[in-house]
Amino acid sequence: MTVVNAICIRWGTAFGPEYVNNLLRGLRRHTRRDVRLFCMTDDRTGVDPDVECIDLVEEPFHAEMMQAVMDSPRGGPIRKISMFNPELFGDIDGPVFALDLDIVITGGFDDLLEFAPGKVCMRRTWARPSRWLGVGHGSVLRFDPKRHGYLYETIARNPREEILKANGSEQSYTSYTALEAGDFEPFPDRWIVSFKYDCRPMRPLNLVVPPRLPNDARVVCFHGRPKMGEAIDGYKSDVFHTTRRARWLTEAWPT
Repeated sequence: MTVVNAICIRWGTAFGPEYVNNLLRGLRRHTRRDVRLFCMTDDRTGVDPDVECIDLVEEPFHAEMMQAVMDSPRGGPIRKISMFNPELFGDIDGPVFALDLDIVITGGFDDLLEFAPGKVCMRRTWARPSRWLGVGHGSVLRFDPKRHGYLYETIARNPREEILKANGSEQSYTSYTALEAGDFEPFPDRWIVSFKYDCRPMRPLNLVVPPRLPNDARVVCFHGRPKMGEAIDGYKSDVFHTTRRARWLTEAWPT
């Protein structure tokens, strides 16, 4: 039986170990296959012993890459590039999922594994004009380390050039590079949804109607606010971001 291989990255204090542990539970709950989850981290405290922790590395081209990020209009964290290093997965054949920590798995994950074999797969981003330009969203990304090693090698050769070309965006770099190689295939939009765009009712209904889970959603992304625990309890911010309690999250993301 094919194993679901996945990797996440955690550093600093923004996400506690419960985010890694709940990611493992969600994968196990929603696949018929065995699960192998890796975590690149600078702190293993509290992480489930079934998670295979890897020391967070600083790439040889880190300084040049980060300078390019600072010189870019959309500079941000770009540590996930290290996940593309084929040397991390020497004993693995087939695809690996690179997963953000602020996601909740809610449905059949095997569909994501079986979709478009051999391709680099991401959901199309929600933001425009990036959506129209074919940029993928980086929260859920499937690649094959042996087939798609160029995702690491390309930026390792020319970190400044590649980062500037992608405007400092990691997900832009990944999707553009795969697209140029003829390897990019977006996951169906309905499988990977945004809590704030697809689950939360439109204003002003968000003030009185609870968020809903779309029927065909496999993954819910919590980019921005609220995060999972906030959404479970109900989140009060300005009129655009306030939500009622999302009770369906209680099982999907236990505290």
